[in-house]
Amino acid sequence: MTMSHSCMKSLLFLLSTLCLCSSHSETSPLRFSAFLDPRHQIYLQWDYDVNDLMTFDLQFQSTGWVAFGFTNFGEMPGADIVIGGVLPDGNIYFSDWHAVNDETILEDESQDYELLSMTQDEISTTMRFRRYLRTCDKNDLEITGDTLRLITGFGTDDTIDFFKGTIAHKSLFLKLVYNEDEMHTPSVYHVYDLKLDDFPIPEDETTYACTFIPLPIVKTKHHIYKFEPMITPRNESMVHHILVYACGNASVLPTGVSDCYGADPDFALCSQIVVGWAVGGGSYMFPDETGVSIGTPLDAQWIRLEVHYSNFDLIPNLIDNSGIRLYYTPELRPYDMGVLQTGVFTFPIHFLPPGADSFNSYGVCNTSQFHEMNGTPVPDMNVFGFLLHTHLAGRGVRGVHYRNGKQLGILCEDNKYDFNLQETRGLKNVIVFKPGDEFLVECRYQTLDRRELTFGGPSTLNEMCLAFLFYYPRNNISSCMGYPNIQHVAQELGQEAAE
Repeated sequence: MTMSHSCMKSLLFLLSTLCLCSSHSETSPLRFSAFLDPRHQIYLQWDYDVNDLMTFDLQFQSTGWVAFGFTNFGEMPGADIVIGGVLPDGNIYFSDWHAVNDETILEDESQDYELLSMTQDEISTTMRFRRYLRTCDKNDLEITGDTLRLITGFGTDDTIDFFKGTIAHKSLFLKLVYNEDEMHTPSVYHVYDLKLDDFPIPEDETTYACTFIPLPIVKTKHHIYKFEPMITPRNESMVHHILVYACGNASVLPTGVSDCYGADPDFALCSQIVVGWAVGGGSYMFPDETGVSIGTPLDAQWIRLEVHYSNFDLIPNLIDNSGIRLYYTPELRPYDMGVLQTGVFTFPIHFLPPGADSFNSYGVCNTSQFHEMNGTPVPDMNVFGFLLHTHLAGRGVRGVHYRNGKQLGILCEDNKYDFNLQETRGLKNVIVFKPGDEFLVECRYQTLDRRELTFGGPSTLNEMCLAFLFYYPRNNISSCMGYPNIQHVAQELGQEAAE
């Protein structure tokens, strides 16, 4: 396969300007960071600029060869890898490779990674380099605004044998918009924990545990400006999601902990989401313009805490104290924020066929009735963040914004969705929803490994199709969902729908 003339010209231009375009030098700080392995032996820092150059700085707890790259959904064939190191005599090696199959990697003819620095001490190697988000090399994977599957590795010495090294895989979203250091942290703040206390995780595949907890008692209005998960160590693989719902102040609430959607319907009370976390996510700080209001007569005084456990291996004797930590402050922001749940209503009439390489579900939110539902006129909604959610069959999710029947744009999407990385993500620019706008949520699934129908439902083995939108100013509407036409579904299945 030969490179096109236009691509060759672009590549020559990029190479000739590489040293001039990036704002990140060998020593400039990078905004984002994460450990890439469970033992915290590989630490990544990264950033990108307006010229589509991304800079990486990796520290490995190794003095042998080190490697970093991207894969297609975790598969080795087609992986894009850069390998480097420092020889005992001090000489440096660094080059761009790709995986042919599960046993072979080859050095690229086109070298599209630029080394900025390579240092080594008695215990570690630090490699700093950069590349364009999109190169013209067919052996390089594009760095997109989707969840990316990273692969990293290192060896005990400088004899490169990639498949015998220590290898780690991690999903990560690299096109982050901002980090907390760029935002305003209040000078006065308080911390409050919403959590379960010594809850015994049942020996069941799926458990929804709910309890009711009071919010902080404050004499004046405060804003919650940040939240973060508190997951009990060693239970990380069990805790699937945690949701916090606001309760109406007139609600009569039960005590104790019980099944959220079991025999006692009172444990399903309260449906307005305050904050939410799902597997793989981290802390999230709201933009400086907004926060969750507490302390006024209109604000909730109690919440319902919902923790979803997935104990597929039926492990006994597990005790959990997981929950959500809230940060709140008397330093008020201009607007109160809310969360709108959109997508497909979760119930069994939403189902997926088995053996499908690709199958889409759609849920539409039409805001034309919001005034009537809210009880008062709903102002424009300023959407600043989102969280996408499906279960194990999900492969992609997108949310599309419409006005007067015309598509305004894709508000949010992840074409390489990973169930194990569900995090709240900020938008680069606030998107304004006006009354009457529509929002379409599209979920793409793959069921090649399934022989039976997959139904919508609460279990991890069921499916969901949801997009949570974070917006301000808050209104009284918590959910705007679509659902299949039951009559049509029944007809297609050759059945009759009962009343």
